[in-house]
Amino acid sequence: MAENSGEISEVVDEEEIAPSPERCEELRKLNQFRGYKKRWFLLGTICLLNCSNAILWISFAPVADLTASFFQCSLDTVNWLSLVYLIISIPFGLGATWMLDTIGLKSAIILSSWLNMIGSIIRSFSVITFITSRANGIIYLFLGQCFCAVAQPLVLFVPAKLAAVWFPEHQRATANMISSMSNPLGILLANILSPALVSVNTDIPRMIGIYAIPAVVACILANAGISEKAPPSPPSASAVNSSSEPFISGLKQLMRNKAYIILMLCFGGGAGIFTAFSTFLEQILCFRGYSNFFSGLCGALFIFFGIAGAFLVGLYVDRTKQFIEVVKICFSLTALASIAFALASNYRNQAVLVATICSLFGFFGFSIYPITMELAVECSYPVGEGTSTGLAFISGQIQGIIYMVLFQGLTKPFASSPLSACSANQIEIYDWSISTIVMAGLCSVAACGFVLFFHTEYKRLSTETNTVITEETVDT
Repeated sequence: MAENSGEISEVVDEEEIAPSPERCEELRKLNQFRGYKKRWFLLGTICLLNCSNAILWISFAPVADLTASFFQCSLDTVNWLSLVYLIISIPFGLGATWMLDTIGLKSAIILSSWLNMIGSIIRSFSVITFITSRANGIIYLFLGQCFCAVAQPLVLFVPAKLAAVWFPEHQRATANMISSMSNPLGILLANILSPALVSVNTDIPRMIGIYAIPAVVACILANAGISEKAPPSPPSASAVNSSSEPFISGLKQLMRNKAYIILMLCFGGGAGIFTAFSTFLEQILCFRGYSNFFSGLCGALFIFFGIAGAFLVGLYVDRTKQFIEVVKICFSLTALASIAFALASNYRNQAVLVATICSLFGFFGFSIYPITMELAVECSYPVGEGTSTGLAFISGQIQGIIYMVLFQGLTKPFASSPLSACSANQIEIYDWSISTIVMAGLCSVAACGFVLFFHTEYKRLSTETNTVITEETVDT
């Protein structure tokens, strides 16, 4: 069935980003681009893998106090279960970008699925009594988190590559949005399920066992159903050149690309803030007397409306190609929402207001996520998608570590109070008011930097428009 047809005009000038004459001739011989139905299976597998990895990452944050009580450790130790993801993903991130653009999607997906499954199984050893005690179980927990953390860069970098290699031009942003948003969907599920599964600290083993199931299923699907790294025929002109630049050469081009550097720093700042927000939300609200259930609800609303916003924005951008305008507007509104949260979270008994602000924060913030990944590819083409999106994520991980350490350092210890929901679990209590204000300030700086200084051409779209072909994408 034809999904899109029409003639693209002939190239009138030679550009460095345009395919070579040999490539154009190769495309002419194809006569049509093909969209294979198998792309939807690949998309579903990536979504499950991405979702599982996110659940394993953030599973303890919504029940941080009960986790600390079960494993007989401090809250800082529990926070490190999330922080270790960020630390490990930095050195392995460059390897993941190289693997995606050099070896291909198939190997990256299969390797990440095995690492994710092995990590989830090792985590389960931490609660098996004949293997280890509670106090020593934290060692297995950290070891399992490390395996999952090694898988994370591959899991996060895949969406843009998958969209570019398997999906036609008019479906790329939507495919990127669906696979990218499966990661925050995992965070959403963890925020809902963790408080529901863990009402007392002895429920922790059940939660860990349940969260291993999606990782095992994703690994089975990846190994059984993925047999090729690219479709037999490309779905678009740019798909032929998706790995045209050597890895080192691509890195050098990115470091000389002013627009990309601005995007990398500003997106990284926003991603780092969202990582810290997801990790610390329960502790921020706990101090003001909000329950774990309410904190989990706010985290769920944050992600749910974020996914809804990303879906709507993804469909809009696929049709209009207004990447820059959409990201700048959403980034600005995200900064305003972060300021509102910093103010509202300092007051007790404001559940409706806090929940509403968390929803808006997620709606505008997560809308940026998949569109920025497409924009990173557009402003850096013909550098490989894995490299251009990977460095942006690595920037987010580095800044996330800095922000998490900074925000924890800015907290003030408080004596136990009957007004605090934290005191019921006999853990240390901290005031996060200064941290939330600094968080809002950093988000505002990143938004202003992007709005004022980011400008670029859509290089990939320009190349596709100027390629001499008859484009007809069909499902086969």
